[in-house]
Amino acid sequence: MDIRKLDRAAVLETVRILEQAGPADWDLPTPCSGWTLRQLVAHMTGQHHGFAAAAAGTETDLSAWRPGALGDDPLKTYRAAAESALAAFAPQGVLTREFTLPEISDTRRFPATVAIGFHFLDHVVHGWDLARALGVSLDLDGETAEAALVIALRVPDDERRLGPDALFRPALPTAPGARSLDLVLTTLGRSPDWTAPAAL
Repeated sequence: MDIRKLDRAAVLETVRILEQAGPADWDLPTPCSGWTLRQLVAHMTGQHHGFAAAAAGTETDLSAWRPGALGDDPLKTYRAAAESALAAFAPQGVLTREFTLPEISDTRRFPATVAIGFHFLDHVVHGWDLARALGVSLDLDGETAEAALVIALRVPDDERRLGPDALFRPALPTAPGARSLDLVLTTLGRSPDWTAPAAL
């Protein structure tokens, strides 16, 4: 399947999940340690803008990828950012380009299919983060989860996962017979059993 179709499904699912967030939910904790729902969505907003710039061939530094200000209507702001990334990936010619992704490497350029695959994997995982924070379901079909697992298994599990700014944490053990989505999560250092910490 076209990686852009997989990515679109994952991104639109994050929008669907956030449409269920009420005004008081933006301060909820998430599986991203130390981040509230608002902080996570600000991060995701910045990622959409950064990937959109990369797809357009714009040479960017890390400032283009910083968390985006959500303002008074975080859902509207996030939806617009998501749509900008999906629109940037849509032209057929984008698949022949190489992307500059300074969060991953400041020396390499990445083929479009690989770069969009990173965006896809990020939003599968963050979609789960959003769903867990809000106590709702993440609705992705088996094909989408399996495609995410293929990409997740290619992410090096080395010392780069130990730093404070690591994109993912070290892999966790996985229960026998785990479904594909759970394997994605444990491969990238998340526990499928995560629950919000008890309020003080």
